[in-house]
Amino acid sequence: MTKIATERLYLRQWQPSDFALFADMNTDPEVMRYFPKLLSAAVSDSIANKCQQLIKDNGWGFWAVSLKDSSENSDTFIGFVGLNDTHADLPCAPCVEIAWRLRKDYWGQGYATEAAHAALKFAFDALVLDEVVAFTAVINKRSQLLMERIGMSNTQDNFYHPALSPSHPLAEHVLYKITQQQWQEARTN
Repeated sequence: MTKIATERLYLRQWQPSDFALFADMNTDPEVMRYFPKLLSAAVSDSIANKCQQLIKDNGWGFWAVSLKDSSENSDTFIGFVGLNDTHADLPCAPCVEIAWRLRKDYWGQGYATEAAHAALKFAFDALVLDEVVAFTAVINKRSQLLMERIGMSNTQDNFYHPALSPSHPLAEHVLYKITQQQWQEARTN
């Protein structure tokens, strides 16, 4: 199992204590604003279990993110950031996506950017991927800004998410990507 440390964070395997905080986060209307619906505790737990299993099986995935703390016993779960094989029915598949979701109390402090940089480093250095993609609803400008902060570019290949009706306000998605070459060039500049 891969645990990644950054200056202020750990990207790590999911722990039982993360599940209730994750479920609470998934019922927050602000956190879930750009998702079709709030998630029940059962659905949230199922997602966390799947994330945990994929990390166990592959050594990577959507890692739980926690704050580093001076206290040895503190490991505060703030959300997830990581990598995932995309759904086969998406137009960009097959490929690996980077995604994130943080608890609202931890927004605006650079944590998502810091963790996403670490996930991209893992994608390109450890997994030696050719490219990583990210996508979100067209109206989710906050995530698009994060994609740009981590060096991703808008492909201009918008698509309608297959899980949503084309008339749904979240259906149209933007597709961003960064290549191995772009990642390496950004690191040397």
